[in-house]
Order: sequence, then C-alpha cells, then structure tokens
Amino acid sequence: MPDKIEKALRKLSDKERLRLREILVAIKAGHLDGLDVVKLKGYDDIYRVRKRDIRIIFRRMKNRTIILTIERRSDTTYN
Repeated sequence: MPDKIEKALRKLSDKERLRLREILVAIKAGHLDGLDVVKLKGYDDIYRVRKRDIRIIFRRMKNRTIILTIERRSDTTYN
C-alpha cells in the first residue's frame, strides 16, 4: 500500500479501521450497492466513496480496482 494510505490508516480509530476494511473489501469485490459512490467530475474511471467523515478515492479499470487515497473529510479534502 502506498505510504499515504498507510499513514491515513494509522490515524483512524480501531472501529473506523474495521469499518474501512469492510468498505475496501466491498470496493475490491465490486459490491458497491449500499455505498455512497460518486464518479468524480472530469474523470472517466475515478470514484469517491463516503462513509461518515472518511473518503476513499479509487480508480476502477476493466479487471482491477486501485485505491488512490483514504482521507478524513475536511475543508481541504479535494483540494
């Protein structure tokens, strides 16, 4: 995992990490039903999942999904 993602994971509580793990498994498996998924403007294959104050940005390609970043929501999350 990229260092930025590992750093974000270390900042989360155990409960948030468990919830995040479940979301990541669902994203990787392609089970996006029930998740707040939005395609990001200006991109064909990049999406955002929102769960409370955690944002997961990922790229969805034909046969794989890449997690780009995991961030806690703030005023500068998308800047």
